[in-house]
This record gives sequence, C-alpha cells and structure tokens, in this order.
Amino acid sequence: MHHISRIPPAVSALPAPADDSPAGRHAFSRRQVSGGALGLLALGLAGGLAGCRRGGAGLDVVNLAAIAYPYKGGQVLNGLNGVVEEQGWLKGELGKRGIALNFVPVPTAVGAPQINEGFSGRKIDFASYGDFPAIIADAGGVPLKLVAPAGQGQDVYLVVRKDLPARSIADLKGKRIALHRGRPWELPFSKLLDSAGLTFADFTIVNINPQATPAALAGGSVDATVLLSDGLLLEQKGIGRVIWSTKQAPADWKMRAELFARGDFVADHPEITQLVVSAFVRAARWSADEANKAQVIANAARGSMPTPIIEADYASTPYSWRERFSPLFRPAIASHYRSVADYALAHGLIHAPVDTGQLIEPRFVAQAIRDLGLTGFWSDKDSAA
Repeated sequence: MHHISRIPPAVSALPAPADDSPAGRHAFSRRQVSGGALGLLALGLAGGLAGCRRGGAGLDVVNLAAIAYPYKGGQVLNGLNGVVEEQGWLKGELGKRGIALNFVPVPTAVGAPQINEGFSGRKIDFASYGDFPAIIADAGGVPLKLVAPAGQGQDVYLVVRKDLPARSIADLKGKRIALHRGRPWELPFSKLLDSAGLTFADFTIVNINPQATPAALAGGSVDATVLLSDGLLLEQKGIGRVIWSTKQAPADWKMRAELFARGDFVADHPEITQLVVSAFVRAARWSADEANKAQVIANAARGSMPTPIIEADYASTPYSWRERFSPLFRPAIASHYRSVADYALAHGLIHAPVDTGQLIEPRFVAQAIRDLGLTGFWSDKDSAA
C-alpha cells in the first residue's frame, strides 16, 4: 500500500469559531450550534461537503471528518483514515448503494472545535477525533456514539525548555506551562498533577495551541509544555527536553482518539454505520500486520512528523504491534471515558453530566469482527501484550 492519498487544496478547513476563549471554543450554546451549521453550510457550497444530503429516508453521501496534514501540495489523511481511503473498500460498498463517500479534512490546529460544529450542524456523520471534545459535544446536546476504538491511545509528553534543570513536575511549581486547554492531553496532565499532590493553581497555565508552542518555549516565554509526539520533535530540535510521558503512567492515562458518529445517524442508518465501522476494522487489521509496519510508520509521518519521531513515539510500549491497533471495546475504554466525563464536569469544561454508557456503542465492531473472521485476532483483555 504505497499510494499517496491527497485531498485537493480546494477542500478547506471548517470555519473557526469567532470566540477563541475556552468557553467560546467548547461550550455549546444555541448560538454556537446555529453558527456552526451556517459555517459548515458555507463550506458545503464551496465544495468541501457534499450538498443535497438526503431525499426522504434515503442517503446520498456519507461525510467523514478527519485530521489532515499538508503534504506535497495537498492534504493527506494519516492513520486508519488514510488506510480506509487507500483501500477503497468503503467507497466501493457505499457506491453499490448509490452513496458517495466524502472525507472532510480538518487542520490539526483547530480540529476538535470545528468537528464539533460539524456534528452540531449535522454536516458530518462520522469523525475520528479525541476523547475530550467528543465528551464536550455530547454534554452540549449533540449526542454522539463511539462506534470504533482506535487502538491503545496516544502518549502525552511533558517537555521543559532546554536550559531548565527541572526533572519532575514538582520542579515546575510556580513556572509557566503551555497547555492548550480542553484538548485531549489536558486530562493526562491533570492526572500527573494529582499524583504529585499539585493543582493547576500551582502553575501559570498559558493557553496556546501546539503550533505556537515551539517559539514560546525557545523564546523563554514559557518554561514547559504538554504535547503529543510533537514534544519529541522539540527535543530532537534541541528546543526542549522530555522529563515525563504517559509511557511512565498507567495505560488509561493516555489520550484516546476514536471513530465517533452522530447518534441520530446511527439510529437512522445502522447498515451504513456497519459498513463504515467494518472499513475501520479492516484498516486496523491491515495496520496490525507486522509485514506492514514500515509502511504504517511511513504513512504516519506524511506531513506530520519525521519518521524517527514516529518510531520513538511507538517505541517502549508494553503491548505488541498487533495490539496497538486493536479496535475492541476493552473494559478500560469505558472507565477511561467515565474519567474524561467526570473531569470535564468537575473543571467546568461541560455543564451537564454525560452518560458514557449511552456514548459507547460496541455492536458494530462486534459484528465486523465476526464478519471478517477476526475472532481471537486481538485480545479482549486490558493488559494485552
């Protein structure tokens, strides 16, 4: 699978919310819901989303949002989304039913809030994105379903500026830490603080996005930052030094990003939902094959991170390459989402509780596993190695 998949540059990102404060990005008032719908409608007219969605109970197009990266003059989908697109199975199956498949690329810098606007405006049907924003959307009156887990989660890194002698989170007390609030890596950071008997009040939290962080760290305007694998890139460039990561923590501290669907779409179109989930399970099976490991890493690096950074991020894990891509609903997934929902409510990111039992919808993965003959291929135990 060496085909380079590119999305034309004309398909642009979803429009950014006008209010960039934490409340503006994450609270879902009636104003935001209607604003998101209008912004996405404008994008649809520009060609990013397919128009004329439905006729009666029918369906003309499935819109699937995913984080996209600039690559060789276009935008490329990485991870399972890229595999699904390149395999072409889902496009073919939908085509047999007279339904088009439309990937909606979203820049990583603004992905979560804009995906939530897409869900609230009913302009996207599925999205691969993080645990935090999905909980925020659901609490804001946009019912979602987690229809396919995406492996074991992603590691989070705490990076300090290169000339700072800090060795632990305790050494950073009173320092300025860059943290993009409301993003999925906030929860692991909070758990780290709790484990050390610290709180957010012990630091000056600077709420900036990851793209602005390297300059802030290099210039000394912040002392540390919390990032995903781009934290390893800062270390490679000599800007900072990793002093902690979730590789040193319990497995459920990792950030998770999964395949979510609108609740009403799942209820109205279970057969189509099954096709989409089956396509992602197929992609997970391909990615889990050791023979495809080099290609998986190369694909992950497209427009994102240098290959050595991807390799370092994937290294030193307690589970096998196969289990890295498990789509099974292990017990730890339910407990993880309960902790995300509880944290978001306790810290004012949401103002209504989320029933995570209603959020999780395992039946489509279970059916895909049976249909594809994958029973027993992945372990259903939380501690699978």
